[in-house]
Order: sequence, then structure tokens, then C-alpha cells
Amino acid sequence: WQCFRALCCKGPPPPRPEYDLVCIGLAGSGKTSLLSQLCSESPENIVSTTGFSIKAVPFQNAILNVKELGGTDNIRKYWSRYYQGSQGVIFVLDSASSEDDLETARNELHSALQHPQLCTLPFLILANHQDKPAARSVQEV
Repeated sequence: WQCFRALCCKGPPPPRPEYDLVCIGLAGSGKTSLLSQLCSESPENIVSTTGFSIKAVPFQNAILNVKELGGTDNIRKYWSRYYQGSQGVIFVLDSASSEDDLETARNELHSALQHPQLCTLPFLILANHQDKPAARSVQEV
């Protein structure tokens, strides 16, 4: 009876905590591919984000609600409008990009690090495209 009671009377599992993150980076840095990979989605037919998208990324102990913001010039100026309520930041950069693009990424990262709504939050900086021949090391980035 104890065994049966333990199996049937447990109730639903406790809810996993949810965290709201913002994912930013220049266009083509791999934000959409990263989130698709984390959600176990097919890497085929990935289209660059032209505004923003939200994905719930499930982990065993938590759910990350990631707001991915497009990275083109005309969208980056609106990033700060989507920062409110964020509890962490994922900054994705293309480690194989041109010097000019890397400099633009540095400027955007520094701007985000200094933003009042983000400056106290944890940041994950992901140097993507490490598989490309032109990829820079972490030290170079």
C-alpha cells in the first residue's frame, strides 16, 4: 500500500523556475541557430530574425524564455526597448567576422554592458563560428 500510495499520490512535479533572457548580436552571428540547437529543432530552413522572436528553452531544472532580437543596423537601435524584465543576456558574436564587424560587435557589447537595465545582469558572451578557418581565438576576440 505504501508503494502504491507513493506512486499515485505524488501530485504534479513542482514547476521549474523560469528566467527571461535577451539574446543580442549582429546579423549573421548565429543567434537563431544557437536557440534552434538548444530547442532541439532542425538546423535546416533557419531564417534570420528580422524583428524579434521568443523561444522557451527547456532545461531539467529551469526554463529560459529567450527573447532574440534581430541584429541588422535598422533593428539594433531598438534593442533597448526590449531589455525591460530581462534577467540575463546572451551576446553572440561571429568570431570569423571582418575586423569592421568585430569592432561594431564590440561597440554594441559595450553599449549593452553599460545600459541601466542590463549592467547588473549576468552576460554570456558566445564567440560563435569557431569551426570556420578565419575564427579568432577567445583571446583575440
